Order: sequence, then structure tokens, then C-alpha cells
Amino acid sequence: MSETVQKELEALFEKCDSCKGCKLSETKTNTVFGTGNIQAKVMFVGEAPGEQEDLQGEPFVGASGKLLDKYLAVIDMPRESVYIANILKCRPPHNRDPLPEEEDACIEFLRKQLQLINPKIIVCLGRIAAKRLIKPDFKITAEHGKWFEKGKYLMCAVYHPSALLRDLSKRTEMLSDMFEIKKRADEIQ
Repeated sequence: MSETVQKELEALFEKCDSCKGCKLSETKTNTVFGTGNIQAKVMFVGEAPGEQEDLQGEPFVGASGKLLDKYLAVIDMPRESVYIANILKCRPPHNRDPLPEEEDACIEFLRKQLQLINPKIIVCLGRIAAKRLIKPDFKITAEHGKWFEKGKYLMCAVYHPSALLRDLSKRTEMLSDMFEIKKRADEIQ
């Protein structure tokens, strides 16, 4: 089963890597597809790659990724046990927010990743991912850590790790949200 999923993900990556659906394909260094356990119960989804992610071709490897790794370690959910991806697979210039047409061009790749990996829980990293995946009027300050059921997925959003680098006061709330994610994941068979 996982061998089939791996092959399908590789084929999807090839299609994604050659995508010309928006102008970001012209400025990227690497396609940042996704990484992690392809049988993960929990999938983390951010908005778009940053500079380090674009250079290395892997999501959440810069400063915010290192902070995410620390939270994952604290809740005993190592990075290798989850899958991490973004809505966009190419970096927007100067790390600006994704444009709606860029999200539209890329969202099918994420949907196919979700279908293949089949997580039970989707955690949106930040407001932009939550607005696209949970609901368009999502308010991260008021709704982080709240749970939603969408189709077969249990979903929540947490602060984007880059926001925590700028605002240390939100780190306690993030830790609480992460422990709840771990609890929910442990309850799933």
C-alpha cells in the first residue's frame, strides 16, 4: 500500500515540478512539494514556502520550521511521524501572501496529497491556510485551537511559527494547541 502511495506521490511531484499554472514557476529555485510520513495521521499545512524552503526544496526548514520542530518534539510527535506541506508549492517573491489565483493554481496538488496520504487530522499553520482550508472568514486569534469537521477530516489551525518568532506572547497558546493536537491524534486508531 505505502509503496503505491509513494509512487503516486512521486508522479504527482513530477507533475507539480513542471507546472506552469502561475507565474511563480518562473521565479522558484525548487518546487517545495511536501515531506514526512506518507502514512501520517496528522498533516500540517502552511501557506507557501519561504526563502530557505525554496533553496532546499523542503517545507518548514527555516527559522519557523526549526521552531515547529521544537513544538513537535515537546509533544512527542517528531517531524518524521507527520507530513508537512503548503498550499503553494513555489515561493511568492519576498515572502508576500499568496494571491488567490496562485492558490487556485496549486490547490489541486494539495488535495491529491491529502487523498493519497489520507491523514485523520489536518492542522493549518496560520491564518492564510486556515482561511483556504477551514473557512474564508477564519480569525486566527479567536479560533486557533478550535476543531472543525470537514468531510472526513478533523481540522484545526494554530499560529504560524513565523508569527511566534515575532510575538513571543503567543507561544503558550501554541503549546496548549499542540498538546491538544497530540491528544486528538493519540485517540485515533
